[in-house]
Amino acid sequence: MTLKLYGVARSRASRMIWLAKEIGIAYEQIPVIQAYRLADATTDTRLNTSSAQFRKVNPNGLIPTIDDDGFVLHESLAITLYLAKKHGGPLAPHDLKEDALMTMWSLWAVIDCEPHALTILQQRQLLEGERDLALIEKSKTALQKPFGVLDAALAKRGGTLVGGRFTVADINCAEVFRYAQAAPELFDRFARVKAWIATCQARPAFKEMMAIRNAEPA
Repeated sequence: MTLKLYGVARSRASRMIWLAKEIGIAYEQIPVIQAYRLADATTDTRLNTSSAQFRKVNPNGLIPTIDDDGFVLHESLAITLYLAKKHGGPLAPHDLKEDALMTMWSLWAVIDCEPHALTILQQRQLLEGERDLALIEKSKTALQKPFGVLDAALAKRGGTLVGGRFTVADINCAEVFRYAQAAPELFDRFARVKAWIATCQARPAFKEMMAIRNAEPA
């Protein structure tokens, strides 16, 4: 049975799509769009996160979700970690300690970094007069410490997060830090972080994912 992915690439489903391209997982994408992107999600015929059909799959009404031969799993980072461990190879943990480190970095990124990085992205997407400049500066200040932590870790570990190689932890963290690229000045202060994300985004699988994402309606 083909792995089913519920979600669009212009969402956190991008993380799973990138991983799938890296390790060659075949999947069927069911393009569930976020309800807030529709004029009227209650009447629109397009499958969305408020659709009763999707809520049967994920009662939370969030994307992405996967159905792996009857095993249904929500939350993007849980999905990437699960798929990496299931399929093995260099992106997956090689032992329990690497598994713990990959989980640690993924949770750190989503808890300590993502809210601030996402705020920056959302504010920078607004028209100049509509932006909350104070909120942007607050978020940039909040990210200084995490950027420093990541920069030091990359120096210690040779440019990647776990095991001296590119892994699912790099995918999970790079996708969170991609939001912060709306403030390139943050990366200019941390050379190793800037080099790391450039290396991650130079990978063919990332470019494939972004091509899929960019082909979708904004």
